[in-house]
Formats: sequence, C-alpha cells, structure tokens
Amino acid sequence: METVWLSGPEWLAVLRVGLGVWWLESWRHKDKRGWFERGTGIAWASGVASKHRWSAVTKGFDTVVKPRPKVIAYVVVYAELALGLGLVLGFLTPVALVGGLLLNLLYLVLMIHDWAEQGQNSMMALISLVALFGMSWQTWSLDGAWGLF
Repeated sequence: METVWLSGPEWLAVLRVGLGVWWLESWRHKDKRGWFERGTGIAWASGVASKHRWSAVTKGFDTVVKPRPKVIAYVVVYAELALGLGLVLGFLTPVALVGGLLLNLLYLVLMIHDWAEQGQNSMMALISLVALFGMSWQTWSLDGAWGLF
C-alpha cells in the first residue's frame, strides 16, 4: 500500500485517535450536573423512546433504562470518557472499538428520526469498524508498546 506522508498503520492510528477525541468531546460537552442530578439526558432519551416508530425500542428502553435512570446516566457518560481515553491512548483498543461501535449503534437506533445524529453515529460506527479490522492498535498505542492483542 502506498500512502502520503504517513504509513498505512500510522494513518489507521490517526483515525483511531481522532475517533477517541470525538468520544472525549462527546463526554466534555455533556452537562454532567444535568445528567447526574436532574436526569436531563435520560429524560430526553425517554421522550425520544416513547415516540419511537419501533415498539421494541420503547419496550427495551422501558425495561432497561427507565427503572434505573441514574445508573444508566453514569454508564453512558463514563462510557464515553472510557472510550475516548482508550482510543486516544490505544489501551484495550479492540474492546474500546467494539464498545464504541455498540454504543453508536444504540444511539443510531434510538435517534432514527434525527438525521444529524444519524450521520454522526453512522460515521463513528464506520470508523470503529475500519480501525478494528485495520488493527489500528499496532501503532502509537499502549497496546502496541506492551504487545497486547
């Protein structure tokens, strides 16, 4: 493979780190006080789920999220932080890529009506797949330095 400026593995690492920065930005801009103290994030998602065109999404949300809004708020917010750190540092990278892919797919399905969110989540999911199958942890990562994976 011929590339410009960087090698193929280095470009995959750039893609991985960029995705990690995207997750860190998702975490950074969240109103954590609103999410944790007032439940704003889960309340918003509940409104979206209650009007969802697929009844399975509404039922799943009511079964999994509604009974434990505070726990899920912490899971979502800190999952985004963990994904961002894991991808930027290249630590447990395959786990972070699969976890991020699943979270993006959940967001994609929940927000099926929101075209802006569809674009963001589908692109993040695509980057996760490319970085996963391209084994982007081989370069510029703790996983690569420590010989993991």
